[in-house]
Amino acid sequence: MAILFEVHPQNPQTRLLKQAAQMLNDGGLIAVPTDSSYAILARLDDKDAASRLRHIRGLDERHHLTLLCRDLAEIGHFARVDNQQYRLLKAATPGPWTFILEATKDVPRRVSHPSRKTIGIRIPDHPIALMLIEYTGTPLLSTTFIPEGETDPLNDPAEMMDRYKHELAGIIDSGSCPGTPTTVIDLSSGSPEIARTGAGNPADLGL
Repeated sequence: MAILFEVHPQNPQTRLLKQAAQMLNDGGLIAVPTDSSYAILARLDDKDAASRLRHIRGLDERHHLTLLCRDLAEIGHFARVDNQQYRLLKAATPGPWTFILEATKDVPRRVSHPSRKTIGIRIPDHPIALMLIEYTGTPLLSTTFIPEGETDPLNDPAEMMDRYKHELAGIIDSGSCPGTPTTVIDLSSGSPEIARTGAGNPADLGL
């Protein structure tokens, strides 16, 4: 049965977030608000996490999962970034953007795209997501909380509890978040390609 954490959106209670981080460290999935929409998070090194995230979403292994990182230096451990890509990432982060990049050997094969060997990367502009990364001590594997067969992310913790209380370890309620998924920019094949338009406006990055 999932636990509902009521957390202040600007000044999150450390005690509650440390409890949620321990759930992640114990192999649980957590629903968390971000600067774009709610996401489901898991530890990157959890061997079953990717399949469980994909199961909730009804996705196959070709759908990119995303690593939530704290900063650009951390991104460099998990994705290959050239100078031009670095400048774009620096201009866009933190914020509601996901970038598809070539994965490094530090990304488990079960997580990256099976044929392209790419991974989604982002730095969220949200204190709760960033604190969970800090307290778990590792980037977190994530996917937008869109139920299987639906097109819009869930944004109501009470509905999440009603529908997913047996699949999630915890749900963080800090009020509603924007409810729009990130804008996805594919940088894996040279020039930037907009794979999905969402919360981030590509014109802000000159795209």
